[in-house]
Amino acid sequence: MDAETSWTSNARRDTFPLTFMTGTPPPHLFHIDDCTPAYDFVEVTRQGTHPVVDRYRGQVLLHTVHDGKLIPERFLYRDGEPIVDFALLNDKFVQERDWGANLIAGQIASAANIAGYARCRLARVLMDFNRFPGTTPPGGRGLETMAISEPFASALSHPEKLSLLEDYYDRISELIEDSLLSNKLIMIAVHTYDEHNASRTQRSDLSLLTRMAHYQRESRMPYGVFDPMFPDALGASTCSRILRDRISLNLERNGFRVSHNHPYPLPEGSMEVRAQVWYFFDYLRKRFQDTHPKTRDDPAYQLVWLMLLNTNLRLQEAETLRSFLHRFRRVPRAQLAQFKRAEKAYTHVRNFLAGGNIVRDFSTSNMRPSSLGLEVRKDLICSFDKQSGRPLPITEAQQHKARSIGEVIASAIATYFETDRQFL
Repeated sequence: MDAETSWTSNARRDTFPLTFMTGTPPPHLFHIDDCTPAYDFVEVTRQGTHPVVDRYRGQVLLHTVHDGKLIPERFLYRDGEPIVDFALLNDKFVQERDWGANLIAGQIASAANIAGYARCRLARVLMDFNRFPGTTPPGGRGLETMAISEPFASALSHPEKLSLLEDYYDRISELIEDSLLSNKLIMIAVHTYDEHNASRTQRSDLSLLTRMAHYQRESRMPYGVFDPMFPDALGASTCSRILRDRISLNLERNGFRVSHNHPYPLPEGSMEVRAQVWYFFDYLRKRFQDTHPKTRDDPAYQLVWLMLLNTNLRLQEAETLRSFLHRFRRVPRAQLAQFKRAEKAYTHVRNFLAGGNIVRDFSTSNMRPSSLGLEVRKDLICSFDKQSGRPLPITEAQQHKARSIGEVIASAIATYFETDRQFL
């Protein structure tokens, strides 16, 4: 196992199988499993048709969050009885899963000579790691959804939802923040989407997602989600435009139609967005501590950085400080002195950011990490039975299409590192 896979001992081999059905179908397509680990690394056979140069190979992260198929038994049964209708759950599982995303991620990795890709193994229908923690409100759709949606939003109790988030959402977050985000220059999240829009018009073969949803509407960051110290201007794009356009150009040259931020942009709770906010505040922390090294071990400053880097909104201490600073909420008297010291530390950091060229340096640096959402149209790489909606065996033509997409994107990444980055 080389440096690219050293973050986990759970690396697996992948020959790009898709779990499409042959013979008599099972009663449901999701698998009942404790899902340990919930997030792992899949090694691929390296073809190296468009290899990324050795220097940057370990700085590319390919991952999928919506092609998992596992649901732990404890979230399906209570006292020996099912808590959800399995037929309805299976339909929702088929609808929600990004079928073929693992296949595409593996093909890109293989062609780029990258060790493999990371994946979330938990079924999206149970928990969507690409959203903020919480329960989707009734009628919530699309970009409005939270990590837990129907049928589990109604079926699970509060303790069960808390257990789901602590045992899976938090563990995945810790792994990503501790091991995956550091030292990365490119993070590509692979998704697949339906062939048609609600209007029945056909979607593009692929779509590149680089803009936050709220910025798309309002040209600024949403208030109250991330800390307002995060610059609005950085919400315009999560990715180097040169990298985005290189991928788009290579795909179009090879006969693939490409859209940008359509039919939807990136939800604020997506990993692509959360990673960019995390990257910026991590960069700010390094710059600040280099200038003010004595603050490294100061509890007040440590609390401020904890709050700024709490991009998945899971830490109560961080949220309490945020509400004290920006909502002027009262805190217990025993904590008041601590939070006042943190307020002074926060002001110090904010003034440091405002008084320098931090935002310009971060946004123009060729070391700024790029986070890109890649949507591939499902019908290009898989088919579904028109009556049952179940996935069908993958065809040779679909395998070839997936391989072609992987090679084209790998070639774009390789070209970006070899020639394009010098223009940043």
